[in-house]
Amino acid sequence: MMNKIPRRVLAMLLLIAALAAGTTVSLAAEAGSPQDPLVTLSYLNETFLGTILQRVDEKIAQRNDTLAQQIGSAGLGTQSAANFTVVTLSSGQTLTGGVGCEVMLRVGSAVCVASSTPGLVNETTGSTINGGASLSQNHLYMMTIEGRGVRATAATTKLLVRGSYTIT
Repeated sequence: MMNKIPRRVLAMLLLIAALAAGTTVSLAAEAGSPQDPLVTLSYLNETFLGTILQRVDEKIAQRNDTLAQQIGSAGLGTQSAANFTVVTLSSGQTLTGGVGCEVMLRVGSAVCVASSTPGLVNETTGSTINGGASLSQNHLYMMTIEGRGVRATAATTKLLVRGSYTIT
């Protein structure tokens, strides 16, 4: 009987030692390291996602700066509106539109700027107007030839504009 007790105690001691050694090895491995590759949701949300979003924001800012420099160095001054945008002109200012640019006179007065006919297409009536002709308020006009435009003749002229255009 005496021989059985020390063997049981010895077996228990060996079991406890093995468990302790395994726990020590698992605690020594840092979470997220190659020895412990488990990634938690909190790590993804709190650390990784923030880092990625910051890098994306930096890249977007760099790209925007590059584009702004390219546009600025070209000196184009061309703007474009996919949807109608309110553009305010002072008397004498001219809005020159690209092909397909549409304008609607909302406030003030303006005349067509064109060196030849037709000047602008009046989409509301289906007719055309020539250079020097007055635009009618709330009528939609389209530039179908490059170099066509609208010159403000009132102190303040407001247009709805869709498409590419420059203001001089």
